[in-house]
Amino acid sequence: QVQLVESGGGLVQAGGSLRLSCAASGGTFSSYDMAWFRQAPGKEREFVGGITRSGLMTNYADSVKGRFTISRDNAKNTVYLQMNSLRLEDTAVYYCAANRVATVTPSRSLGLYDYWGQGTQVTVSS
Repeated sequence: QVQLVESGGGLVQAGGSLRLSCAASGGTFSSYDMAWFRQAPGKEREFVGGITRSGLMTNYADSVKGRFTISRDNAKNTVYLQMNSLRLEDTAVYYCAANRVATVTPSRSLGLYDYWGQGTQVTVSS
């Protein structure tokens, strides 16, 4: 059983930056593909970005490509999401998730992720 704890959310002005962290415990972190999802009020949870267990492959939602960067440090059991040039529409609760099944590129499918954190709120103001 893997436990995931997100941190780093907060209130930021449009155009600003935040870095989210997700610390994992209770499992072998390097055995999981990791991803970030987000959910805005009244909307479905959506894929933001993912990274394979080796860290060699990443992919992103089109809405964040070029602005967000996902990375991981397997020695620290942590995955990060660097968010730059934040927009009002990035406001959401951000969740990290872990997938036991190895993939060539990280899955964008919410249902394939086995473990989830509790989420961290990101609010972008004008």
